Amino acid sequence: MKSEPDVFSFEDLLKAAGRTTSWEGVRNYQARNFMRDEFRVGDGVLFYHSNSEEAGIAGIAEVVKAGYPDPSALDPKSHYYDENAAKKGENPWFLVDVKATAKLRATVTRDELRAEKKLAKMMVLQKGSRLSVQPVTAEEFELVCKLGAARKI
Repeated sequence: MKSEPDVFSFEDLLKAAGRTTSWEGVRNYQARNFMRDEFRVGDGVLFYHSNSEEAGIAGIAEVVKAGYPDPSALDPKSHYYDENAAKKGENPWFLVDVKATAKLRATVTRDELRAEKKLAKMMVLQKGSRLSVQPVTAEEFELVCKLGAARKI
């Protein structure tokens, strides 16, 4: 899951009540489908900082609540309000709740990810891959945890 650290960082997740937050505001159908159809409670999450000086994986989280409708889509006060959805009275958008579970020794940077041949097919490293929610294989997840020397919190 990608987020710009000036919008919501891994440190923000660590400071959240119970180190947990709703991953709201996803407004791309493919990313929504990943959250709605594929995320399960207990799934690991690589928390990726994008559009920052040191883009890369900043921490580890896990899904603690599976996909459910994103109320921010129908809330006119929300930054993530979807006027078209509100007009139709249908909410197509979903979110999941995630909880921070492990800190890394330091951000695992894009350069570090690229240097690892076993991560060459990782979606986040592919040209034009801009989705804020992307699948990761179990092998990729474990390797990133090792690269970052993840330690449970």
